[in-house]
Amino acid sequence: MTINIRFLPEDVTVNAEIGESLLDVADRAGVSIPTGCLMGTCHACTVELDHGEIICACITPVRPGNEELTIHLFSDPIW
Repeated sequence: MTINIRFLPEDVTVNAEIGESLLDVADRAGVSIPTGCLMGTCHACTVELDHGEIICACITPVRPGNEELTIHLFSDPIW
């Protein structure tokens, strides 16, 4: 099963498999998400989902239940 993942503000959409890491999806789409520890501890890869949930892209898989998921990227000047 696949869903469309849309990254904003770049407005890039890519098809993703359920269970695939959001960080891997972003990389495949050419969208840069900063990383640090790759374990969700440092929060360098924090993104916001369309409904307001804040997640770490490095440890969050693509979840079933939606036909499309919008991810809002923002940059932290510390990273």
